[in-house]
Formats: sequence, C-alpha cells, structure tokens
Amino acid sequence: MRTADELTTLVAQLGRRLRAASAEAELTPSQQSVMGRLGRQGAATTAGLARSELVRPQSMRLTLAALEERGLVARAPHATDGRLVVFSLTAEGAELLGSGRAARRSWLAQAIDTRLTPQEHRTLAAALPLLQRLVDDGSPGTPHHSDPTGDVPQ
Repeated sequence: MRTADELTTLVAQLGRRLRAASAEAELTPSQQSVMGRLGRQGAATTAGLARSELVRPQSMRLTLAALEERGLVARAPHATDGRLVVFSLTAEGAELLGSGRAARRSWLAQAIDTRLTPQEHRTLAAALPLLQRLVDDGSPGTPHHSDPTGDVPQ
C-alpha cells in the first residue's frame, strides 16, 4: 500500500508539473485528455469519448462544448450514421497539442538530464516497461515497448 500511495502522489505531482510546463496549461486536465485522445485516435463521437475517458456523456458534452468554443475541436456529421456527430481537432487544436507535447517533453528531458545521474536515468528507463504494464488494459493491440524512451544514456 505504501508504494501505491507514494506512486499516486508522485504521478499527480508529475502531471501538474508537466501541465504547468505546457502551452496547454490554460486547459483543464479533462480538456487536455480529450484533445490528446483525439490527436492519437482521430475523430470520435461524444459517447465514444465519454466511454474512453470514463465520464458521463453529459460531462463530455460540456468538455467538447468548451473546446469547440475555443476553436480547438470541430464537429462534423458521422460518415455512416446521420444521427451521430463526430469531433476532431482543428488545425489550431492540433498546433496547440503539438506545442504542448514539445514543451512537456522538453521540460521532462531537461529535468532528467539535470537532476538525475546517468545511472539514475538508466534506472528510471528500466522502470518504464513496469509502469506501462500498470496502465495497459490487457486488450489485444495494447503496445508493449521494451525501450519506450529510445534514448537511455550509456
């Protein structure tokens, strides 16, 4: 339980630090998560996003409305079911998402380089597959990477 408690606290703190370093800092965590999902998986319905994000459709509608109002997502009719609407990132949304990712990666890379020794960096990199297994849902197609960073110091 102690490991779980400490990991929960550290992951939350790391998430806050990464959000603060990002161009997306003015977005809520829910908005950032939805934009990230749309960026990775493409257009989706409100219901599909709600299921993926583990929230109620009503909550997802509010999140999407706020993103749409800012011009970060756009709605379009579903390709095969006229009753449905799909949301996707706009060019402005994709640009914000990309700049946010770059800022977060830059902050984290600098923190790793300046605050950890090369041995500590290797230890952290070795733990990444374990952390990945904690978040994998076990469904087919879930990625398993032996070296997700690709840049472990030698």
